Formats: sequence, C-alpha cells, structure tokens
Amino acid sequence: MSKRRSPWAWVPTLYFAEGLPYVAVMTISLIMYKRLGLSNTDITLYTSWLYLPWVIKPLWGPFVDVIKTKRWWIVTMQLLIGAAFGGVAFTIPSPYWLQGTLAFFWLMAFSSATHDIAADGFYMLGLSQHRQAYFVGIRSTFYRIATIFGQGLLVMLAGNLEVITRNVRYSWSLMFYGMAGLFIAFWLWHHYILPRPEKENKEQATNSQLRHTIVTFFQKPQVWTGICFMLFYRMPEGLLAKVSALFLIDAQNKGGLGLSPAEYGFVQGTVGVIALTLGGILGGIAASRDGLKRWLWPMVCAITLPDLVYVYLAYALPQNLGIINVCVFIEQFGYGFGFSAYMLYLIYYSQGEHKTAHYALCTALMALSMMIPGLFAGALQETVGYQTFFIIVVAACSLTFIVSSLLKIDPEFGKKAAD
Repeated sequence: MSKRRSPWAWVPTLYFAEGLPYVAVMTISLIMYKRLGLSNTDITLYTSWLYLPWVIKPLWGPFVDVIKTKRWWIVTMQLLIGAAFGGVAFTIPSPYWLQGTLAFFWLMAFSSATHDIAADGFYMLGLSQHRQAYFVGIRSTFYRIATIFGQGLLVMLAGNLEVITRNVRYSWSLMFYGMAGLFIAFWLWHHYILPRPEKENKEQATNSQLRHTIVTFFQKPQVWTGICFMLFYRMPEGLLAKVSALFLIDAQNKGGLGLSPAEYGFVQGTVGVIALTLGGILGGIAASRDGLKRWLWPMVCAITLPDLVYVYLAYALPQNLGIINVCVFIEQFGYGFGFSAYMLYLIYYSQGEHKTAHYALCTALMALSMMIPGLFAGALQETVGYQTFFIIVVAACSLTFIVSSLLKIDPEFGKKAAD
C-alpha cells in the first residue's frame, strides 16, 4: 500500500523545480555571459543551441518509462540539475569558464527536459482526474513563480552581490552555488514526499510505434500549413527574445539602455513576467468564450504590433525606469495574449490518435522555432545595430500574418476545449 501524500506537499514544489532550470538555461545564462564580457553574437549562438534538448525531447520521451519509474527520473534529474548548478558555479572563476559553464548548462538542459517528461507524467499518475483538474492552475502558478524567482529575484541578487563584493565572477558563482543547494533540498524533499503509486504502467516504446506516431503526425490535414505556422508564428519573438534582454543591459555607448542586473531583474523578471502571465490568462479566457477562430487575428496583432516599443526604446533611449517598465509591460502583455493562439493551435493540431505524442512533437517544433532565429540574432544585431535590428523584427512580423492567414480552424474549437 502506497503512503497517501497531500498533493499540496509536492505539486507546488515539483513545478517550481521544473521552471527554475529552464529559466536558468534560457535567461539567466544570457545576463551572466553579458556581465562576463561575451559578445552578443556568441551569447545568442551558444545559448540558442541549449534549446536542442527540448527540440529532441519527443525522441527519448517514450523510452523514459522503459528504464525506471517516473518518480526515479524526477529525483535523479533534480540531483543532476543541482550538480549542474554547482558545476556552473565552480567553473565561473576558472580560466576555462566559457567551456566549463556551457558544458554544465548542457547537462542542466538535458536533465531539465527529462525532468519535464517525468514530472508531467507523474502528475497524471499520482492524481485522480478530478485532482488533476483542480491542481492544473496551481502547477502553472508555481511554474510562473519560478520564472519570477529566477529571471527576477536571482538576477537582482547577483547584481546586488556585484555591488557588495565588487567582483562579477565571484557574485554570479555565489548565486549559482545557492541554486545548487536549493536543488539538493528539492531532491531530498521529493525523495521523501513524492507518493509511491502502487502500479506504474510501463508502455514499451518500440521503434515501430515511434515510427507510426511520426507518420500519422505528417498525415494530418493541412500538415505543411500547420508546420509552417508552428515554425514561423513566433519567428519575430525568436529574434527578439534574447537580443531584447541584452539590449536592456548593454552599455549606452553601445546603443543599449544600460540597466544594472538589479534593474533588469525588476523590469523583465518581475514586471515583464507579470504582464506575460496576465496576457496569457486573458487570452485563455477570451478563446474559451468565443473560440480560437474568433480571436485569432486580435491575438496575431497582439503578439506582433507591441514589438514596436523596442523600436521606440532603441531610438529614444529613455533613462526613466517607469517608461521602460511600461514599454516592457506592453510588449510582454501582448506576447502573452497572442501566445494563447499558438498554444491552442498546437492542441487543435494534436487532436485524434496519439494526441499526447503529437502534442510533444508540436512542442518540439515550438522549441525549434525559437532556436533557429536565436542562433543568428546576435550576429545580425551586431552587424546592423539595435535600431535597425528592431525594425527588422517588426518587418519579420509579416511572416506571422502570412502563416496565420493560411489556417483553417473549426469555429467551435476553443469553446469545446475549455468545457
């Protein structure tokens, strides 16, 4: 008989632990490398490759259960993530800091992607359907809290340590050592508190099953239109995401706003994440009321037009933190609202046989859509400058409008999905 554990004891901490390494790999690494003097070209190239584990995650996801249980994968990956945080902290002050930190960020990325697979599967295994529905908002809330904690508070902490210690490398190393300790605590806690289901069905993933899943994915109606939508809807955001963060902290004589890490943590990691969350919530409410087809074009406009605020920021270079906060809030709110259309379309496309596996393939394409433009975004920015770069981002929004115009969506979808 398995011990009964209250979901309140493990669902919040599990999804907080799921969010932190992703934020560390995708956002905190950007700020750290910028503070350590790496060029924008190198930063965006190296960190965009870190999307790869999430791109190829569907390929090893079906085999996770074959070796061990989801519970085992969760606690093991948390220990590895803690070790990766410690490795980053240890190598920052070393002569080979770039190679060392990238190697441990790779370990963190693969461990985090595997942890995602196991945690989401365990959530469905460890809770009844009723409790799954009840706690879905709780898990997403604590994932968002992890984003604010990582992108906001941790970056602010590192910035404040820089002021206190007057040593950039030592400050970031201390912060990452703290994260290593936190994940060791998560490992100990979840090793103790996670329930042990009496039965955990292991579905043997064969090559033929995997091949059938992929073949049926490409046999869906409007397959190439759907793939183009998944790859190009977020193309402007793929260009903008990493460079906008670097723009906020880059020196004013290089065309940036010159924010300190503490100021960046508040602007992007707190105000920006809150705006993103509010936009996503309102987008979900709107689509659930009137359907995805009704709200597609307002969401397309919301995810593209606010990119103009970065054109304004690049030309005006305001020093008023309030103005910068308002601009970031507008852009992130629009992105959150417009991103709802993208996520709903992934669900729409995945309907039918193998919907879980097909949705995983859709999310892989989603990660690829952010990885590809990020690889050359920094090089493009350093070639043309921030002002012209942000104009190019706005011009790239035409791709979002083009691929959206090709979609054929059931007018009732969204309303039914929300019921």
